[in-house]
Amino acid sequence: MFLLFLLIPLLASTIGSIVGAGGGVIIKPVLDMLGVMPVKTLSFCSGCAVLSMSVASLIRNDDVKLDLKVSTSLATGAVFGGIIGKDLLELTANAFETESMLGAMQSILLAVTMVIVIIYICIKPKVRSMNIKNALVSVVIGLLLGAISSYVGIGGGPLNVAVLLFFFGMDAKTAAKNSIFIIVFSQLASIFMCLFTHTVPEFSWFYLILMSVGGILGAMLGNWISKRIDNRAVEFLLKLLTLFVAIISVINAINYLN
Repeated sequence: MFLLFLLIPLLASTIGSIVGAGGGVIIKPVLDMLGVMPVKTLSFCSGCAVLSMSVASLIRNDDVKLDLKVSTSLATGAVFGGIIGKDLLELTANAFETESMLGAMQSILLAVTMVIVIIYICIKPKVRSMNIKNALVSVVIGLLLGAISSYVGIGGGPLNVAVLLFFFGMDAKTAAKNSIFIIVFSQLASIFMCLFTHTVPEFSWFYLILMSVGGILGAMLGNWISKRIDNRAVEFLLKLLTLFVAIISVINAINYLN
């Protein structure tokens, strides 16, 4: 169990740091499949690990620049979206008789999201990207991103990157770093919402610290790798990641419903 809660976040955060997925998109479904802790507890701990990884990734020294005008607007929307997503998660949890139904709902939504991202990444060369400049539109897009990310407990992930690629015309590495910037704010909103509403689930500090340490180490390793690969390699890794998560999410949904 010690290695499980350290190595999975480390590996997830390494990949997440490179492609801008945050790591939660791997941590949540993989640990979900292993059934190591309740769904709400896992969502919270995964969010904390993602926050640690994202902060560590942002302070890394590289040549990729943040588009603060775009990312700040998206992050603003993501903050409020994160609160909405957390409220929806609580409503869903209260509506279902068992936590298994909540887990199935999260897994299905995550699988659908990943399939959409995979389709877009595959057809990206044939699709003309947009270049949105309107701050209000960016806030609305961020609101939707934050709500979805908070609800499924993934910290943003490939969905953020796909949105940045399509709506804002960024290259893969720039989208990855700006995605992580957005993830920081959406995760902070989600965690503070739990604290203020006293809905923090029971968890082990030992495992939470292990997951967070894994997230930070993964961010450092991901930074080292990212400097040595190009945008095409980042997009290829993003495809593999989304496919993996989609498959795991379908397996999780089936297990929850059985």
